[in-house]
Amino acid sequence: QVQLVESGGGLVQAGGSLRLSCAASGRTFSGYTMGWFRQAPGKEREFVAAITWSGGTTYYADSVKGRFTISRDNAKKTVYLQMNSLKPEDTADYYCAAGLRVRAFTNKNEYAYWGQGTQVTVSS
Repeated sequence: QVQLVESGGGLVQAGGSLRLSCAASGRTFSGYTMGWFRQAPGKEREFVAAITWSGGTTYYADSVKGRFTISRDNAKKTVYLQMNSLKPEDTADYYCAAGLRVRAFTNKNEYAYWGQGTQVTVSS
């Protein structure tokens, strides 16, 4: 069992930056692929970024590539999402997710554990 708690959301102007954190707790964090997803009002939850256990592989949605960076500190059981050059269309609730043996990073059904989300609002 893995519990996930996101933090770091807030209100920021377009062009600004935010850093989201996802702290994991529970029996083990070892081996989990971690992902960030987001959901805007009235829209489906969509993939943002993912990182493998070792951190050796990262993957991004085209809409955030070059602006967002995912990283992890396994000793701290924490995953980060650095978001730069934010746009109003990045406004959403951001969710952290964890899964073992994730084959398709973008498939939310492959992630077994989810946090409660943190809200990000980007004003124009």
